[in-house]
Amino acid sequence: METQRYEQILSDIQTLPLSEQLLLLEQTASLVRNKATSLPKPRSIMELKGMGKDIWKKIDVDKYFAEERASWSGSGISFLKPKS
Repeated sequence: METQRYEQILSDIQTLPLSEQLLLLEQTASLVRNKATSLPKPRSIMELKGMGKDIWKKIDVDKYFAEERASWSGSGISFLKPKS
């Protein structure tokens, strides 16, 4: 926001009669309220619960992880290597 522009608007508002300041306040509050209610609601990570579970139905998870860990042994990344 441009500070000069904001200060000019504020100065202009202060020159209005009280009744017009109140009207302006009501209309501005209405505009802001309408914008706030039209924003999309925040999403929750919990919406993802259960997604993709059908992919794992026919897979032996322990075997999958064992094979995956075994593939790391030649990676040179020591912290990924299974403990002996």
